[in-house]
Amino acid sequence: MSEITRIGVDTSKAVFTLHGVDAKDRPVRRMTLRRGQMIPSLRKLPPTVVAMEACGSSHYWAREIAVLGHTVRLVPPQYVKPYVKRGKNDRNDAEAICEAAGRPGMHFVPTKTVQQQADGMVLKVRDTMVCQRTALINTVRGHAAEFGLVVAKGAAKVEELLSAIEQNTDIPPVAREMFELLRQQITDINARLAALDARLHAAHKANPVSQRLATIPGVGPITALTLAIEVDPAQFESGRHLAAWAGLTPLEHSTGGKQRIGKISRAGNERLRALLVAGATSLIQAASKPGSRQMTEWLRALLARRPRKLVAVALANKMARVAWALMTSGETYRRDATTVVARA
Repeated sequence: MSEITRIGVDTSKAVFTLHGVDAKDRPVRRMTLRRGQMIPSLRKLPPTVVAMEACGSSHYWAREIAVLGHTVRLVPPQYVKPYVKRGKNDRNDAEAICEAAGRPGMHFVPTKTVQQQADGMVLKVRDTMVCQRTALINTVRGHAAEFGLVVAKGAAKVEELLSAIEQNTDIPPVAREMFELLRQQITDINARLAALDARLHAAHKANPVSQRLATIPGVGPITALTLAIEVDPAQFESGRHLAAWAGLTPLEHSTGGKQRIGKISRAGNERLRALLVAGATSLIQAASKPGSRQMTEWLRALLARRPRKLVAVALANKMARVAWALMTSGETYRRDATTVVARA
């Protein structure tokens, strides 16, 4: 049997499908393994390239397989899809992963360490709790509207709404009990979010990269810490590549020498993109106030000819490029530091 030079692995919770090829990309081994058979089977093979999709649990398996002496390549799922043959199944998926990993111009996802995953988990859990709180608040608003009680928008207004519910004697007792249950859930999540925010602010103060990124207008501690944890600047050739990875650049539908630019791609880290756009929106609101120092000539000219939401995305793109420049140069943001921005 020819020597295996590359193996594509289609992972799942319990079953793993392997597709191995030789130096001439000819299939030489196909097998299906149970979870417990994965490491012992790969341990028997000489060092080779093992490719997987960058999806759930892939970073764990990448670390475990790398210990065996193999070279692990994590391929973004969207880059694997074009190589899947008609009739999708585990065998075809493993073959497509193996084929994609062998392309010369393929981009791979760097393997995260255990600490990187742990630090990122705090940010993800916070995001989950914020979504849960929003769902609970919307539930309160929806049920309160059925009893004719409505207040202004915003999470800060929910206490006003709950107080109005408590004072309304026309609401039946059983409904009051449900509203009180929702109040307790919201209060509990608020307390847990406060504890998480305190932990994240402490991590931000202890992280020098996060501290430098927070000097960028529109970038707060959470956004700065997310950039510091989730982004490896060495993986990007320039700030424009980072902005494209974050999905802040337009999709292109060009053909026949004609350039057609569409909406932003929304690729990459969704949470990071949302944080950057939210920060850019807040910066625009602050810059629009009379006498604000945040209103630059570039921003003023853009607001004069483009809608605010579009300007927010453009500003988020610029913030991402500046962030890459600061992370690679080790400098802090200076309003007049045109050389730092130019390198992005």
